[in-house]
Amino acid sequence: MLTAAELLQELLNRAHPLDESETVELSKAYNRVLAKGLTSFVSVPPLDNTAMDGYAVRSRDCRQPDSKLTVSQRIAAGQVGKPLGHGEAARIFTGAPVPPHADAVVMQEDASLEGDTVTIYKVPHPGDNIRRAGEDIRPGTDVLMPGTRLKGAELGLAASIGSTEAKVVRRLKVAMFSTGDELAEPGIPLRPGQIYNSNRATLAGLLRGLGVEVIDLGVVKDTFDATRAALEKAAKRADVIITTGGVSVGEEDHVKAAVETLGCIDIWKVAMKPGKPVVYGRIGEADFIGLPGNPVSAFATFCLFARPFLLKRMGASQVLYRAYPVRAAFDWPKPGKRREFLRGHMVAGLDGAAEVRIYPNQSSGVLTSVVWGDGFVDLDIGQTVLRGEWVRFIPFSEVVE
Repeated sequence: MLTAAELLQELLNRAHPLDESETVELSKAYNRVLAKGLTSFVSVPPLDNTAMDGYAVRSRDCRQPDSKLTVSQRIAAGQVGKPLGHGEAARIFTGAPVPPHADAVVMQEDASLEGDTVTIYKVPHPGDNIRRAGEDIRPGTDVLMPGTRLKGAELGLAASIGSTEAKVVRRLKVAMFSTGDELAEPGIPLRPGQIYNSNRATLAGLLRGLGVEVIDLGVVKDTFDATRAALEKAAKRADVIITTGGVSVGEEDHVKAAVETLGCIDIWKVAMKPGKPVVYGRIGEADFIGLPGNPVSAFATFCLFARPFLLKRMGASQVLYRAYPVRAAFDWPKPGKRREFLRGHMVAGLDGAAEVRIYPNQSSGVLTSVVWGDGFVDLDIGQTVLRGEWVRFIPFSEVVE
């Protein structure tokens, strides 16, 4: 049985990035991974501009408080002013280019206007409230590197240098299905012994959040032949196959055995809770990841293991999550034999500092704990906790999308 750290490393060793790319419009590039970096051929900003509403001045004309200048022009954002003469000021608005010969901008709060004469109360210094041309980006700067996932900020940065398209890695195709005759789809009346299938919705949402192409094969009957047929179909269409349920060793758990008849199993079981049965193998050219069937186990193992694996397959350069030290607002006196990932919720303690509480019921079937929580408390094998001690906290924001 692998430790959680060993499993993650083994999966990443087997995750080979896609080598196919396509060029898409920037407006359609959200959540895609750059195959080719973006280099700027312009300065950002292109001209010196003002960071404030106020008055553009020549600082040498304002060497004493209460200096009086003649307002000779008005410059709004998008307009270019005329050169500033001796004893002149320009009324200027945030983002507007600073006119030639002006070397400072006085905030409007530090001046007063009467007619066309402005009184400058504070002595300005060269460079005050001016954003210099190229201050953000200079021509020739590599602004986004290959492997970058394009989110809102990255798309904005690409647009700021005038890019209209991006060369991105093609979408990873991920086939998914659940196994279990006890599963019913929402909207269908439950028969005795059945439960509604939450894993399908959870897994589909997590995959779509990554930006992959989802091939949803639904729920597969709990038979060896049906499972094998579903895996064969998935392997022909997808780069990666992910299933939930059926990876344990019970008589009705057919996934692991079916994979072995079609390909190979390299990894099985991890010393973690919730989780334990996590399978990795291959069927033809497709990777296979089998997750547990319990809802919280499926969520946790996807976030902590499948997600980094998929990100690397997508060509992303940043695939690992970050953890932060946080004070515990709970006791955990019993040492566990597996690494435990408790569902926790961050709150402000009595002194205002952040601390984390845990959900009262840490069962692997209690999906409510995931919605209530906003992260995992990561406890090492055998670790106990007293209230006020420091623990590792993995925010869900680090492992979702």
